[in-house]
Amino acid sequence: MRYFLSFLICVALISMSSCRKDFSTIPSFGSLEFSKDTVFLDTVFTNIGSATYNLKVYNKGKNAITIPKIALENGTSSNYRLNVDGIPGKEFNDIDILAKDSIFVFIETTIDVNNTVNPLYTDRILFDNGTNEQDVDLVTLVQDANFIYPGRDALTMKIDSLTIDGEPTTLKGRFLTDTELTFTNTKPTVIYGYAAVAANKTLTINAGAKVHFHDNSGLIIDDKATLKVNGTLAEKVIFEGDRLENSFSQTPGQWGTIWMRAGSKDNEIYHAQIKNGIIGILIDSIGATSTPTLKLQNTEIYNHSTYGILARETNIEAHNVVIGSAGEASFAATIGGTYNFTHSTFANFWNNGIRQLPAVLINNFFTYQDDSGQDIIETRDLHAANFTNCIFDGNNNIEFVIDKVDGGGIFNYNISNCMIQFNDTSNSFEDNTELDFTNSFYQNIILNGYTNFRNSQNEDFIIGLDSDAINKAKTSTFNVDILGVDRTTNPDIGAYQHITFEE
Repeated sequence: MRYFLSFLICVALISMSSCRKDFSTIPSFGSLEFSKDTVFLDTVFTNIGSATYNLKVYNKGKNAITIPKIALENGTSSNYRLNVDGIPGKEFNDIDILAKDSIFVFIETTIDVNNTVNPLYTDRILFDNGTNEQDVDLVTLVQDANFIYPGRDALTMKIDSLTIDGEPTTLKGRFLTDTELTFTNTKPTVIYGYAAVAANKTLTINAGAKVHFHDNSGLIIDDKATLKVNGTLAEKVIFEGDRLENSFSQTPGQWGTIWMRAGSKDNEIYHAQIKNGIIGILIDSIGATSTPTLKLQNTEIYNHSTYGILARETNIEAHNVVIGSAGEASFAATIGGTYNFTHSTFANFWNNGIRQLPAVLINNFFTYQDDSGQDIIETRDLHAANFTNCIFDGNNNIEFVIDKVDGGGIFNYNISNCMIQFNDTSNSFEDNTELDFTNSFYQNIILNGYTNFRNSQNEDFIIGLDSDAINKAKTSTFNVDILGVDRTTNPDIGAYQHITFEE
């Protein structure tokens, strides 16, 4: 017991000494310096919390000081929240800063647009008072939006999960009602969980619409359902995460995917940007060889943490498509299917880790384990993998792979007037006859040419005057590029006609 009492006394003494202010200060005298004069909290949606921003407050004098008061000008009614040197609140008294030292002020906000007169919401952080008062401005733009939330159980308040094919899933979300099956450009649409389109229903997304997904959210186009994305050159449809702050503009993996399930039909995506998800488009639909499950035109898909498009035994018809960086492959055409791409650019310059797959992977099989744990490989027909006037490039040596497993069935492909990055320094594919670029399935191939992208690290794949792709495409029915530039005569390979870069 004696030792225990001694221990308690020691703890008390340590606590008292750690709380003691063992330095003297003078009052603040209006000479604070700040890391910025104005803190812009970027744009937030109504009632969605912002990211946390920081402000550094410096005391560059030779004496320790005490700031009598730090407060928000709008007081307790302010929509901003502060944390000053680890203490949350909206008003703080007697804050010390040592000589030649600094403190952090962290700022967050959540704003209801219905309770603000002006969508540009402002406030000020006031430091000190009277003649010594200094301030830093706070500025946030708040947007109204249409929100789609999963349902909740009325008793337990548990968020509903989707039931698909009569089976419950772990995916939070619900099927859209008939009144929700048109997304307009009047307000952005913000989706929490997975918004699903039911059989025999069509989700139409109008030109200029913006669709934002929360974490672990996306779209599901179910069996016999359809997606129509009707963007235009002047008014693209945007799919991205719901964090609008600039720091999130190039962050992959913020949301899930647009999933076109087996049996979905007549899907069309025109003039869209799909960015910063896990998989841009996951298309599982087994369709007829004569009718595309997805028509994809004049669309950019980039910066996804796994795949730009992951296609599994499906049918895609595409032109003027740009698929950029992804953590695995920009485009994976797997388990056979039918794929026809013209004037498209596949460019994977992923820089968020090591990437194992090429920009484009094509195969005709899938692998699973049977009841005894043995790996089983099954093949499917590759009815067509036709790429005309396309670029395959990236920051790996090999950016185009056809991986065939023998087992009977159809295996058709044709690669014409394409630029291919393929530098097999380790001879890993020397026995792969599908990657013998001299065989008859390849025509007019430019191997390891110079693409001359304007800014590959910023997903800008317009080509310049030094590109080997200039005038090397074959004439097609697609007479304008993704930007609407005429390519009737002397077309370039890829989605873009070349331009002169500004110095």
